[in-house]
Amino acid sequence: MKMKRLTNKEEEVMRILWQLEKAFVKEILPHIQDKKLHYNTVSTIVRHLEDKGFVSHTAYGNTHQYYPAISKEEYRKHIMSLTSKRFFDNSYKSMVSFFAKEEKISADELREILEIIEKEKKD
Repeated sequence: MKMKRLTNKEEEVMRILWQLEKAFVKEILPHIQDKKLHYNTVSTIVRHLEDKGFVSHTAYGNTHQYYPAISKEEYRKHIMSLTSKRFFDNSYKSMVSFFAKEEKISADELREILEIIEKEKKD
């Protein structure tokens, strides 16, 4: 499956489904930030996610219980790869230095990351 970038609303629904693991639309609705969003709109978003291959369902008569078809980690890897390609010439080094320059990550956090990488190499 060629994974696509999701809209903000689709990502919000996916975050809810990853958290809940499985849910009917009526169980997703209370978790949506925009309280004015109607049931039918959320239902349409979920169906679009299913069409894109991100969500699947179990049918119970006329109602469907939805669950993620891909993991949060799979999507995260995809988005980070896309971001790296689009904005940092496919260089994670450039991406990390960008966050450091923007003070989104501290020198201590970078050292922690290096420790994690070194530990993983040893294991």
